Amino acid sequence: MTTLLEKTRQINKLLQQKNTFDQKADLPYDKMAVILGDVLDSNAYIISNEGVLLGYNEKLDVNNARVKHMFEEKRFPQSYTDAADNLMKTEANISITSDLTAFPVELRKKYPFGLTTIVPMFGAGERLGTIILARVEQSFDDEDLVLAEYSATVVGMQILYQQSRNIEANVRSATAVQMAINTLSYSELKAVQAIFKALDGEEGRLTASSIADEIGITRSVIVNALRKLESAGIIESRSLGMKGTYLKVLNKQFIKELEKDNK
Repeated sequence: MTTLLEKTRQINKLLQQKNTFDQKADLPYDKMAVILGDVLDSNAYIISNEGVLLGYNEKLDVNNARVKHMFEEKRFPQSYTDAADNLMKTEANISITSDLTAFPVELRKKYPFGLTTIVPMFGAGERLGTIILARVEQSFDDEDLVLAEYSATVVGMQILYQQSRNIEANVRSATAVQMAINTLSYSELKAVQAIFKALDGEEGRLTASSIADEIGITRSVIVNALRKLESAGIIESRSLGMKGTYLKVLNKQFIKELEKDNK
C-alpha cells in the first residue's frame, strides 16, 4: 500500500521536472491533475477563479456528453465557479444532491453515493483557483485532504511564479518598445504612426511611397524607421516587390505605446 510520504513524493517530483507546468499549453496544470487523480484514485479538476479549466484527470468515466463538451470548451459554468469561489476552506465529501457536486445532475440516480471535495487555492493572500475532486463511493479521509491541500499549495505557488514572470516580461517588453521609439527622429516617428494607422492592425501590407506622399516625407525616412524597429525586434518586414512591404508587429505592446505618443 502506498504511504502518505510516497504519495507526497510523487507530487514533489513534478516540481523537480522541467516543463511540468506549461503555461503555453491548453491545460497548463494537466500533469498535476493526472498525478493528483492517480494518488487519490479520484477525478481531479483544476480551475481558475474565472472557471477556466487548467487541468483535469477523468480517472473514472462518470460524465455525460454535456459535461465532456464543457471540458472541450475548457470552462466550468459561471454559477458553479462562483459558488466554489465562495468557499474559503476545504469542503470535503459534498453530497451528490448539492449544487457543488462535480457529478452531472442528470446522473444523480446512477451515482447516489458520489462525493465531491473542493479545495481552494490561495497565494499571497489572494484566491487563485480551485481543485475539485470526485469519487463514486469512498469518502475522502484526512490523508486524502492533506495531499489535496498540499497540491493546492504547490499549484498556487506555480501560479504566483508565473504571474511574476508575466509582469517581468511585460516590463521588459514595454521598455524595449520605449527605447526603440526614442531612437526615432521626429519625422521617423510621424512616419511610423502613419504606417500603422494605415495598417489598421498588427500585420499587413503597405506601400512606402504612398505613405511618404501622403504625409509629405521621403521614402528613405520610412525605410530608416522600419530598419530601426526591426533591429530592435519590434517588427519584422519582408519585401513583396512591386506589391510593397509586408509588416508584422512582434512586440504586442508596440501599438499601444505608439498610440500614447500620438496623443
